[in-house]
Amino acid sequence: MPSQERTPTMSTMPAMKEFRTETTPEGILHLIFDMPGRSMNVFSNAAIHEIDAFATWLKTSTVRGVVIRSGKTSAFCAGADLGELGEAYDMIVAARPAERKRIARDHFAPIGRAFRKLETAGKPVAAAIDGLALGGGCEFAMGCHYRVLTDTPRTALGLPESLVGLLPGGGGTQRMPRLVGLERSLPILLEGARLSPQEALEAGAADEVVAAGGEVATAERWVLGATVPAQPWDRPDWHAPDVQAVSEALGQTRARILAETGGHYPAPLAILDCIEQGLPAAIDDALGSEIDIFADLIKRPEPRNMIRSLFIGRQDYDKRRKADALPGALASFVADVRAAVESADAGLGDMRPEALRFAGFTAEGSYPADPAEIAGREVPWFEKPGSPMEEAALKIVAATAGVARAYGSAFAESERALADFAAVTQAGFPSYLGGPFAVLEQ
Repeated sequence: MPSQERTPTMSTMPAMKEFRTETTPEGILHLIFDMPGRSMNVFSNAAIHEIDAFATWLKTSTVRGVVIRSGKTSAFCAGADLGELGEAYDMIVAARPAERKRIARDHFAPIGRAFRKLETAGKPVAAAIDGLALGGGCEFAMGCHYRVLTDTPRTALGLPESLVGLLPGGGGTQRMPRLVGLERSLPILLEGARLSPQEALEAGAADEVVAAGGEVATAERWVLGATVPAQPWDRPDWHAPDVQAVSEALGQTRARILAETGGHYPAPLAILDCIEQGLPAAIDDALGSEIDIFADLIKRPEPRNMIRSLFIGRQDYDKRRKADALPGALASFVADVRAAVESADAGLGDMRPEALRFAGFTAEGSYPADPAEIAGREVPWFEKPGSPMEEAALKIVAATAGVARAYGSAFAESERALADFAAVTQAGFPSYLGGPFAVLEQ
């Protein structure tokens, strides 16, 4: 069993609060992700900077290698701290427009830099994963040289960022296709598909799958037998795919996404940009492209809106539903939002069906605009409508905001994201707009 005593080799190790360490008699260091006061690990800014400092220290340490594991029984790591993410978004949009991308890049680049330092520190690093490793937790695992997963239904790898309007900004768009191949990576990156332990093993995202309780010993055995620790993309025999081949492989997927979304959802298109620019390139250049694209994406309103409704709102809704404590006005609010959309025809005339389809309230018919042109706008249509049809769509959106205004006293401020989630899932409100309360606040 590992000893919790610090050995002389650790005398200059940086102080950490989100992680703790143990060492084995063989000189293996256990880096244990164990956030104080949390039932589940998430990537806070503090955790990111601690990994960066640890990886810097590791490069000159005398330990034989590292096993990374969770100190929680709930999961390995559930992803980003979206509360901090919301604060970062507010900080970005409060800045002058010309400064927003630089601020976003500076704020979010450390996670990718930390994982890159870890995989190039010259020491073998293995991840022992029991439970979910999602988002940043999956990226953390892919930044290790070896991944051991427990053979349980609750263990899985996944990158669900696209489901809340974001992209994996810690190297996920680059390491996943390099590990499992371009085609296999697309459902994971674009649709939030998860890999079970066996699927991860077959695809190449996991190196071993063992019974629960054996993952740490298995990871230790690999560390003791490791020779030159290097990722596949850092080895001399790595061959990057051709630029044109990658572009052609992604063309059909890009066209499908535009046709399905009308160009209103920038995250999946940004993910395709990351892959197209990064996969043929050296990994450091690829990671630089990824964070540049992430910085462009995070300063847009769509991710903020989707995080509000599809993550924060969903969490609150599920918690209140299980407790049989949903707000009493919720059902009538959803019904009134639906009615407002259905009756928003004053002055719209024959343009109404096109406006409904364009905004995303209905899936019927084809989009009455060029999705690629909509996706290419720096300012989204709902902030600056560019045609009479878009103005008509905005009138429909405004009608739902009127419902939110009427229900202002029926929901506490803390319940409004929950109400928006209900409008998205039960009244067909487009998630990229956030919800009626989000529109009202904007």
